[in-house]
Amino acid sequence: MKEKLIRRYDAAERINHWIVAVCFVLLAISGLAFFYPAFFWLTGVFGTPQLARIVHPFVGVVMFLAFARQFFRYAHHNLIDREDIRWMKAVGEVMKGNEVGDIGRYNGGQKAMFWVMVGCMLALIASGVIAWRPYFAQYFPIPVIRVALLVHAASALALIAGIIVHVYAALWVQGTIRAMVEGVVTHGWARKHHPRWYRQMTGQTTGRETGHS
Repeated sequence: MKEKLIRRYDAAERINHWIVAVCFVLLAISGLAFFYPAFFWLTGVFGTPQLARIVHPFVGVVMFLAFARQFFRYAHHNLIDREDIRWMKAVGEVMKGNEVGDIGRYNGGQKAMFWVMVGCMLALIASGVIAWRPYFAQYFPIPVIRVALLVHAASALALIAGIIVHVYAALWVQGTIRAMVEGVVTHGWARKHHPRWYRQMTGQTTGRETGHS
């Protein structure tokens, strides 16, 4: 019997996601190389250390613009509601495989990750522009550039930690990777992990639920 599937992401959404993901990996590798001497050899990801210095910020701009597209598309789905608070309080049960709450398109953990990424992205682009030589750094005093570099490093580490959790969660919940690779999920997956979204997608939603994420 052929399994029944629900479209979760279209091709454009998936391509945009993987652009952000690839940029993130390149930036994380080269960024770690810049800030930690033990990892300097990783600058070879762009060919040479000099080229890595030049290319790193441009890749950062690409990642920011791609993420900005995601932000405007998904922000309204990531407004935290009472069901998300309930989910967050019972995250221990969730880790055991027992879903909690009437979850919409995204659960409390996914929404929290979304806003962490928003904050980190804004901090990274602002601090990155301030420290970007030879284009913008000349317009800022040295103390401001030093603070910007500290903010950039801290934001990058926070984002790396967040992405590690994001990837782990995607691997932990069977069927999640398929959503971003093929763009579809099974009815069973949707009904278990995102019941309110499942009802919306299958036409079972009530008028009262229409405004929820």
